Amino acid sequence: MNAKYGFLLTFSFLLLVNVGFAQKLTSNVPYVENGHERHVLDIYTPEKATDAKLPVMFWIHGGGWQVGDKSDVALKPKVLTERGFVFVSTNYRLLPDVTMEELTGDVAKSLGWVQKNIAKYGGDPDRIFVGGHSAGAQLAALICIDNRYLNAEGVSFDVLKGCIPVDGDTYDIPKIIMTAEMRQTLYGGKMFTFGHRQKFGNDPEKHVDFSAVTHVAKEKGIPPFLLLYFAGNPDTPAQARRLEAVLQEAGIPARAYGKGDTNHGRLNNDLGKSDDPATQEFFKFLDGLTAN
Repeated sequence: MNAKYGFLLTFSFLLLVNVGFAQKLTSNVPYVENGHERHVLDIYTPEKATDAKLPVMFWIHGGGWQVGDKSDVALKPKVLTERGFVFVSTNYRLLPDVTMEELTGDVAKSLGWVQKNIAKYGGDPDRIFVGGHSAGAQLAALICIDNRYLNAEGVSFDVLKGCIPVDGDTYDIPKIIMTAEMRQTLYGGKMFTFGHRQKFGNDPEKHVDFSAVTHVAKEKGIPPFLLLYFAGNPDTPAQARRLEAVLQEAGIPARAYGKGDTNHGRLNNDLGKSDDPATQEFFKFLDGLTAN
């Protein structure tokens, strides 16, 4: 080993130590017996064992329903386990290998497994928060509002304590398709084509059915929502405010919060930084729903 390589290896090791990871990771836990290679999840628990049943954050990665991985969690496992949470990040099968129904069903199966098994890892099966970024935001909102998915897994909305979709643009899919296609007509070219019509199928009824706003109703047990979005994107603020309004009309606590000095990816990756305004909203939301 040359001196330069040895220095870099030592520096990398010290950097890892100084980060001070405060969580224990149990990785690639299957949530479907003999399932697909993507039917796995990661469980982060506080380093120090506790007898208390801890609230659970169930996280759904983004990637346009076509790419992405459960490892894309940035600071969230560290900061949330330090705050007394169990953090779960799930994979799911992706388009075009499966349909959107099957993909959403995978996420529900994963949450169903968590609800039935998380007590073994110190989590409280009756206090689950659901969050996700981008495509994961759409999935989080949908499974927390359209109870058919969790009902199929034997999970009641009673166990859901809050939902935190981050910078999603597909809570009202017909609306975003109309917006995207209007841009294409006005400006020409393919650069404004979002592809949602293809991803969600060509049947307009499916666009309505996969839209979280469609399924909002009183007395379903829909949990409170915090909708975080990048204020500089013309679409995610409109979609967040649209879902916020529909939820509030049904008497469901909902708040949409936009951060300006960021972008689509950084908004998600910065969650957990103490000086980040979106993080402060995030923690305030969680603290208000976990306080004894």
